[in-house]
Amino acid sequence: MNESKLRDLLSQVSEGKLPPDQALERLRTLPFAEAGQVLADTHRVIRQGFPEAVYAEGKTLTQTSDALTALVAAHGCALATRVTAGMAALLLQRFPTGSYDGVSRLYRIGQMDGSFKSAPVAVVCAGTSDLPVAEETAQTLEFAGAKVNRITDVGVAGLHRLLARLDDLRAASIVIVIAGMEGALPSVLGGLVAAPVIAVPTSVGYGANLNGLAALLSMLNSCASGLTVVNIDNGFGAAVAAVRILNILTRPA
Repeated sequence: MNESKLRDLLSQVSEGKLPPDQALERLRTLPFAEAGQVLADTHRVIRQGFPEAVYAEGKTLTQTSDALTALVAAHGCALATRVTAGMAALLLQRFPTGSYDGVSRLYRIGQMDGSFKSAPVAVVCAGTSDLPVAEETAQTLEFAGAKVNRITDVGVAGLHRLLARLDDLRAASIVIVIAGMEGALPSVLGGLVAAPVIAVPTSVGYGANLNGLAALLSMLNSCASGLTVVNIDNGFGAAVAAVRILNILTRPA
């Protein structure tokens, strides 16, 4: 949709010829913004409730920078995942208002408008080795305006640590559980709380962990009914799944 057609659409709404809901439905299908080699999906937030993020791993600095430029122009904010420290230093020169976190490897420019009125999302981490994935999850949620309650180092090797936080867990709107090794923690939590539980297997573990495959299969075979599982090390995906749920539970203020 070009500028002329967009102006025509807005004029129809202004003149009462087109209901706003129908106009919004047309806007959901708007395509993208071209920036160098990148085609940024600038209307994904209208369709899905979360804007396109830049997956920086494997991209050049120019490709990442072009994508961020297009997304900031469209939304006033942008998020890049899997950013190396070296690339982050260069991005900070181009986007001085941005910020980089070396643990999560997220580069953030601003954040989404509004906030959720729901109870916090609990981001539960089995061990401190899982923190990079847990922080990718937590900081993506915060970028979207969600409140986060971080609960760290409560793996099943010392189950009493988890039970000591049961009140916090049961007060959460959604529980995201990050675990490597045998991936047992989501199954335990799935039987303890009523909130949706999203499980994230990590590649943390010794050889038979198979870079997270053992944890992934354990979570997929959980006997705790209704457990949702995302891909290995995909904290970003778990966070966006939670945002989709929050968009239904409570619209951003």
